[in-house]
Amino acid sequence: MAKEIKLKCGTTIVAEQIEQVRSVAFGIWVSSGSVFEDDFNNGVSHFIEHMMFKGTDKRNARQIAEDMDRIGASFNAFTGKEATCYYFRTISSNLYAGAEILFDMLINSRFDTEEMDKERKVVLEEIKMVKDTPDDDVQDTISSIVNNYNPLHRTILGSPESLERIDREVMLDYYRKRYARDGIVIAIAGNFDEDELVRFCEDKMGALNEKLPETERIITPYERKFSVRKKDIEQTHICLATPTVSSNDDMYYTFALMNNIFGGSMSSRLFQNIREQKGLAYSVCSMSTCNSFSGYFNIYAGVAHDKIEETIKEIGIELDKLALDGVTDDELSMAMTQAETAFIFSLENTATLMFSLGRYKLLMNRLFSVDEAIEKYNSITRADILKAADMISDFSNYCCAAVTGVEFDPEEYIG
Repeated sequence: MAKEIKLKCGTTIVAEQIEQVRSVAFGIWVSSGSVFEDDFNNGVSHFIEHMMFKGTDKRNARQIAEDMDRIGASFNAFTGKEATCYYFRTISSNLYAGAEILFDMLINSRFDTEEMDKERKVVLEEIKMVKDTPDDDVQDTISSIVNNYNPLHRTILGSPESLERIDREVMLDYYRKRYARDGIVIAIAGNFDEDELVRFCEDKMGALNEKLPETERIITPYERKFSVRKKDIEQTHICLATPTVSSNDDMYYTFALMNNIFGGSMSSRLFQNIREQKGLAYSVCSMSTCNSFSGYFNIYAGVAHDKIEETIKEIGIELDKLALDGVTDDELSMAMTQAETAFIFSLENTATLMFSLGRYKLLMNRLFSVDEAIEKYNSITRADILKAADMISDFSNYCCAAVTGVEFDPEEYIG
């Protein structure tokens, strides 16, 4: 059972003890992501994450990696729209050796200007890699245009222009504001001693600011948009998306189940109709993407250039069927079983459980509970699915992004 511990310094620990394992997953979650940036410094959260591995007052980049290797730890970090997480997984006896390294990175990183210039080039290559990968590129684009009315429209990586503007002063200013004690959650899952953990963590973050700054979140009316990028490629990659609900909404679990039935698995309607029966696409799926204050329903297909119109037409037909007829008892039962299985699997992986604990607490300010989630899934009815389907069935409300080798106008196909 997950437990929440408030440290005197203002930081929160969320922990789940699993006595039958000999390992532990430890993560430091920071309220830092692209939603807290502006057009000038877009990409700074992700840039800081990279710089955390480039050296501290006591370790250079090589020593950070070697010290983690000495304790047999697998460690990494990632930046999202609303959070950055630094984490490792190791055997329980090496927990505090690993945690000391992460805290050293978090508190004592040097942000050396020479290293910044090197790493800026690495991030620029990362941006190019996304642009050169059409299915990644189209997902990045659909996120920007469907979220054009809120701060989620900013990309995590930033742009070459914004990266060029991020010097050491800009980076440090953002770091001091967002890396504050009350904006940090320590998440841990595995076999550990709770009292020892609290003693170890209590005095580690005194150098950080106590409070996050007040931030104003500007939300404007949703506006439907289209983006078609033409490249010399052999396949068209299409994303269709429409706004839905946040992860804090009562319908969050309903959308997750509905997505599974519609396009989230190999037995889903989209996969069976568009790929298996009609052979229109190698890859076709849907996703329910939810953040703490917003969300969208996203449909993706990778198709031959001459199958664009037919594929979009079939997606529209499936949306109409879902809104008119809903789902069957068998489909709902299967989706519930899949959701329950996924949650039970998460109990058996300390890293997955740690990610859930940290994300739920930092972004939704509540504890992650497998039993609660399963109960919510099992309470969903066919009428609930119909209600969610009604929110996504209107094609005239969808944005469209495409990376393709041919000219086409999405408005001709989706109205």
